[in-house]
Amino acid sequence: MRHFCYIIFFFLLSVPTSAEVQFVDTTAIAGITFRHVDGRTGEKYLIETLGSGAVFLDFDADGVLDIYVVNATYIPPPTTEKTSQVHPPLPENKLYRNNGNGTFTDITDNAGVGDTGYGVGCAAADVNNDGYPEIYVTNYGRNRLYYNNGDGTFTDVTQIAGVGDERWGTSCAFLDYDLDGDVDLYVVNYMKFSIAENEWWETQGIRTYCSPTDQIAGSHFVSEPDILYRNNGDGTFTDVTDTAGISHRALGLAVAVGDYDNNDYPDLHIANDMEADLFYHNNGDGTFTETADFTGTGYDENGFPGSGMGNAFGDYNNDGYLDLVVSNASGLPAVLYRNENAAFFTDVSFLSGIGTGTLPYFKWAVEFLDYDNDGLLDIFVANGHLQENISLFSESTYPQTDLIFRNRRRQDGTYHFIDASTEVALAKLPKKVSRAAAFGDYDNDGDIDIFLNNSNQHATLLRNEGGNSNHWLTIQPIGTQSNTSGIGTKIVVKVRNLSLTKEVRSGASYLSQSDLRVHFGLGKNSVVEALEIHWQSGLTEQFSNVKSNQFLRIKEGQGIINK
Repeated sequence: MRHFCYIIFFFLLSVPTSAEVQFVDTTAIAGITFRHVDGRTGEKYLIETLGSGAVFLDFDADGVLDIYVVNATYIPPPTTEKTSQVHPPLPENKLYRNNGNGTFTDITDNAGVGDTGYGVGCAAADVNNDGYPEIYVTNYGRNRLYYNNGDGTFTDVTQIAGVGDERWGTSCAFLDYDLDGDVDLYVVNYMKFSIAENEWWETQGIRTYCSPTDQIAGSHFVSEPDILYRNNGDGTFTDVTDTAGISHRALGLAVAVGDYDNNDYPDLHIANDMEADLFYHNNGDGTFTETADFTGTGYDENGFPGSGMGNAFGDYNNDGYLDLVVSNASGLPAVLYRNENAAFFTDVSFLSGIGTGTLPYFKWAVEFLDYDNDGLLDIFVANGHLQENISLFSESTYPQTDLIFRNRRRQDGTYHFIDASTEVALAKLPKKVSRAAAFGDYDNDGDIDIFLNNSNQHATLLRNEGGNSNHWLTIQPIGTQSNTSGIGTKIVVKVRNLSLTKEVRSGASYLSQSDLRVHFGLGKNSVVEALEIHWQSGLTEQFSNVKSNQFLRIKEGQGIINK
């Protein structure tokens, strides 16, 4: 009997920590009441399908993450005079302030950020290096830039800043592409679109959404080029799209920013819908070269373009080079590209276990995260079909289960992903029509939580319970010569059996932005032996014997400013 007890005890000790992780829906408890409205009318306007984004940000610099959520509106948008007669108040974007106790307060009206346009994507960064992040919103229509006044309020400075493009914007990201110490802005555009000339399909006599390529084939619409704005350092931006070499037209949906070749300059991957993706290599002289064919990131392993929805960079195999994941529509896999020492990328989707598990789903937001803090990046995929009546024509469903794939290193040194969605309780949650996702530790308990903006439904806040049973370290770099947000800063953490590399990045996932603080899972390691901060200014700072399970603010040239 004693030996039997020892066996049971040993078995319990050997159960993976990840089995203890559960994602719990805390939306109602947290006071998040946001509901996305896409204005669907039954006419099947294509703009109804994409959903809208969200961003985790600390807008008031109090050390806890707030949430900004983008909304759409009615189609066509009603005039002010008609609003009270025909509709309730227009849907608007929302800013939720984190109260520091697991709950949030809607402060949109006081903050002045309740845009009522047809909202799509968003990003946040400290544009003027004053310590408070600004918010940028893309729309089907005029985009918006909100200047953070530092007192809990914002001012719409779109016209002054010169960033109010009126095309159909989707994802956006802040980056310092020229390393001059302030953040620039990349905006992804989709296509020219007119409600009056919208095309649709009929399937078995029932109206459905038309493919965007069919809309273009109908000659009414064309895909759009993206925009790169250079920050002038005086509150204004200059459109440098053409001079920088950002010249391709495509059905763009997402942008991922990362230094894939470790030359200190940020590169760009653009996920395009039903067209080859784009990969812009930063030449370091203010220009980019499109290298998707050379890097192998425009197509899958069979040479076919996907239907790119979301994308993200992350070093899933801990070799010091950023890999890339791209989500696609149903019938296509989420594509995992392994970085081959910056020479090119290899499609390892099916080899890694991601391909087969994602084929049935209509995939949108995708992101690398270490949900169980074991030091290996896992993958999250948000799912929901495009066609709301898809169940009439196939076995698929409109709402779908979101997925998490757990990363494991095999004995032969390769890395393999296992669907852990049931294990972490995602599969037990009600299915929704997921679109955008943002990631961050909103309750500051040492593990990564998830916020989902669902299409034409209530948003979902998922709290990670149990991920902090392993050790962790979260770092907030604050630039002085580099941009204050620390975007582009590369951080290397070394513990006994792990060397982890991450970058502070704005663009990733789908239409959204995650916490700019950089979170590292450390497994059973309670001390970080070596911590390296590589600033975009060229300065490298090193720290040793850093204790785990804490948030560190590190100021460029001044070291750790709090513990």
